[in-house]
Amino acid sequence: MPPTRKTRTRRRTLRQILGGARRRVRRAAGRTRSVWRRSLQLQVVTSTLVISVIVVVVLGTFLFGQINKSVVDSSQQSSVSDAFADRLQIADALAPDTDEQTKTTDTAKSGAANPLDEVMDAVTGSGEDGSKKRYDVLILNPATPGQSRASGSVVRSSVPPNLRAHLQRYIRNHEYGKPVGNVQQIKFPGENQPRLTFVVGGVVHVPTSGQNYEVYHFFPFNEEEELLTNVRLAIVVVGLGLVLLLAAIAYLVARQVVSPVRLARQAAERLAAGKLDERLKVRGEDDLARLANSFNEMAANLALKIHQLEELSQVQRQFVSDVSHELRTPLTTVRMAADLLYDAREDFDPMASRSAELMQAQLERFEAMLADLLEISRYDAGAATLDLDPVDVRDVVLRAIGDSEALAERHATRFELRLPNEPCMAEIDDRRVERILRNLLFNAIEHGEGRDVVVTVGADRDAVAIAVRDHGIGLRNGEDTLVFDRFWRADPSRARTIGGTGLGLAISREDATLHGGWLQAWGQPGEGSQFRLTLPRTAGADLKGSPLSLVPPEIEMRRTWRGAMTPVLLPASADGGGHDDD
Repeated sequence: MPPTRKTRTRRRTLRQILGGARRRVRRAAGRTRSVWRRSLQLQVVTSTLVISVIVVVVLGTFLFGQINKSVVDSSQQSSVSDAFADRLQIADALAPDTDEQTKTTDTAKSGAANPLDEVMDAVTGSGEDGSKKRYDVLILNPATPGQSRASGSVVRSSVPPNLRAHLQRYIRNHEYGKPVGNVQQIKFPGENQPRLTFVVGGVVHVPTSGQNYEVYHFFPFNEEEELLTNVRLAIVVVGLGLVLLLAAIAYLVARQVVSPVRLARQAAERLAAGKLDERLKVRGEDDLARLANSFNEMAANLALKIHQLEELSQVQRQFVSDVSHELRTPLTTVRMAADLLYDAREDFDPMASRSAELMQAQLERFEAMLADLLEISRYDAGAATLDLDPVDVRDVVLRAIGDSEALAERHATRFELRLPNEPCMAEIDDRRVERILRNLLFNAIEHGEGRDVVVTVGADRDAVAIAVRDHGIGLRNGEDTLVFDRFWRADPSRARTIGGTGLGLAISREDATLHGGWLQAWGQPGEGSQFRLTLPRTAGADLKGSPLSLVPPEIEMRRTWRGAMTPVLLPASADGGGHDDD
């Protein structure tokens, strides 16, 4: 019968409860692991506690074993000695001289008491003085079972069967002097719980009558068991106290050592956060005090070096800015003269005309480099600002492509646009974003080797992204970050075909960072490269992801296809014979 709705609801509720419990346990375990990894003091105390427990358990077990062995062996030896003395006494009492034997025989014939009665009184000590020994005795006469006698609550069934079998074997072999001992739990008549008892059996041989008597002594081990229980409890209490004491000592020692280290860590964190005046207090002359002195010296030297580097950097930035500005005036004059020469180049001889063209091209590159240096100096000085407006990113992409079409035609390169149908609005500085795209497009044209350049625009709720993909020489491993360094070239021997300054990608990354966005690169030798610009839709928002993948989709599909086509190698026993079926 299928389960009812109530049953399914109950099962679902149980699964939800179990799932919630597992999640809480995992979170608690995660927090515990985090605390364990972060706390050196906890690690030291826990390690000391574990080692102490192991040592105390091992030593306590060994000590208790030795005490147990000593107490049990001593009690057994004493019990065997008492049993041997009693058997001698019983042998003397059961083998009297001739007159006494005649008297005893006449008494037995006349129906008098059993002679074992007097023997039992003498052995157990319940005679005239009324004293009683701590053990009980059982005397058995195999030939005459009615003459058996026992003290206390001992009966014939109280004798362990294996012990009596051993004793009867000794009788058959005429080995009368060998005792047999056994320690076990015995339940006596009239008692609810069994008692730990040491049973010693022996044979008393009476030569005059030829009879053999089985004598069993029952020595209770209650006192020894109670003593060992108290010893065990004392060892446990002392061991637990010792473990706690060692843990407390480890805590105090670890605290004494870890506290200065923790203060040093906190000071180092504040120093790393920019608080260069952070120092440690020095107390004493020990190793921790010398560590504090070394830290303070390091912090002072670091602050001095940082201050010197800041001054040097400021001087360098100011120098670049001043040089860039100062070069503009002579450059303007040179540019005016170069324009006149360039316009009149048709009247010159071929050598002079070519020189005018080269001078015009290099002056244009020089002006672009000055403009880039000025822009870099603004970023270094922290003076760059954004002029934000809600803009459709698709329009910015189209303008950048329009500015790059003339260069693309000269390099036989075509643009493939992949634009969404809906507007991609974002709060950006369209001038800077357009400059980023121009730099990416120029870079793709220069390194694309005449192949198509794919421009893709994507958007989601939080961000917009633009990817520029070329199919040229690509990037080697590690060059995806170096490509944004200033004046970096993948191949220094390769000439710049479009007259770039070497600062375009560096400025582009600064522009992207100023927007709170990402500019990332991917490339493989022979597969080309792709640059992805990701910008937040709202200015100041944090990016959590990008609408476009950094790796081109066709590369991802190729990797997935290769992974799906990779054969799975099974062990020889998996297919039943270790061979391939065609």
